[in-house]
Amino acid sequence: FDLSVDEWDKIINTNLRSVFISSREAGKIMKEQGGGSIVNISSTRSIMSEPNTEAYAASKGGINALTHALAASFSEYKIQVNCISPGWIENGDIMKLRKEDHSQHFSQRVGVPKDIARACLFLTNPLNNFISGTNLVIDGGMTRKMIYEH
Repeated sequence: FDLSVDEWDKIINTNLRSVFISSREAGKIMKEQGGGSIVNISSTRSIMSEPNTEAYAASKGGINALTHALAASFSEYKIQVNCISPGWIENGDIMKLRKEDHSQHFSQRVGVPKDIARACLFLTNPLNNFISGTNLVIDGGMTRKMIYEH
């Protein structure tokens, strides 16, 4: 009820418009080079929500849709476009997390940035050029478990 249109626009522009512009410009370069691979970063919030995350969830859902649309548009130029939807990725001190934080995941651990980096390397490997237009959820199984403990 309190989300302003200005706040909505800021989040959409930051999260979605930026991905459109970046992908479009990278695509132009890749077209000239004979192909390539784009990996956009979305979020598990694109497929599940908590209260008061409407703009964020919509922006990340837009990235998923933009990804498969660009994959279709860029396919004739041998450009694969995929996205990754990370779940909980701890970029601080993982040792400060509680056992309960880790046990919320099927993997029994919270993710770290290297988990996402390895997926980016996989998706951009030329040997994996059959993968295009997909959203790869990397969350240790948390969105499938659907149990959030505090």
